[in-house]
Amino acid sequence: MKIIIGWLYPDLMSTYGDRGNIICLTKRCQWRDIDVQAKNLTPESSNKDFTDCDIIIGGGAQDRQQGIVIADLLKRKKELAAMLEDGKVGLFVCGSPQLLGHYYETADQKKLPGLGIFDMATHSGFGKPRLIGNLVAKTDLGVIVGFENHSGRTYLGNVKPFGKVLTGFGNNGQDKTEGAWYKNCLATYSHGPLLPKNPHIADWLITKALEQKYHHSITLEKLDDSLEWQAHQFIVNNR
Repeated sequence: MKIIIGWLYPDLMSTYGDRGNIICLTKRCQWRDIDVQAKNLTPESSNKDFTDCDIIIGGGAQDRQQGIVIADLLKRKKELAAMLEDGKVGLFVCGSPQLLGHYYETADQKKLPGLGIFDMATHSGFGKPRLIGNLVAKTDLGVIVGFENHSGRTYLGNVKPFGKVLTGFGNNGQDKTEGAWYKNCLATYSHGPLLPKNPHIADWLITKALEQKYHHSITLEKLDDSLEWQAHQFIVNNR
């Protein structure tokens, strides 16, 4: 079995240790003797480079970089929408999920058009406190932990939240929703990075990617995740 991981615009969207998510997925595949390749997806990449990937990973960015990224993504809107509708596996953290919604307002209240794949929108946090600190949320896959640092306020429409906030702010600091979950794509404000402290989420992504690619049920070999769960539990205990 083989997995190809596509990293969206790493030179533009890797603000909070997002490389750690790539490293985590890669190592968890290698430890199981799953052939894995990680490749950078850039404005120079072809649409086939995108569609060949089994998992798409997007990270965080500042407003200027997000403006550059969305200009390229809009050119690929048809292909990307088809990929995600067909069940392509994705993890989008902090800034990248903002671009999957209908629009994203920058700190200076400039509205950037989004891809409209997720029924949500992100409003500017102009004049409001940043939402920053440890984040703990309950999801259908189990509790997740991470760190959030964002000024934008995301409001969901007809899309399922990834989780319910137990500690922290989540999407907007008001309605207790955290992230979004659409088909096989997870969106979250939890970074720092997310996956090393949440091995159950990493393994869900790997499992779903293999099942989508090979069209049969997959059971992953268990790993010794004692250190990962210690890091996870430390945040839970000190929230």
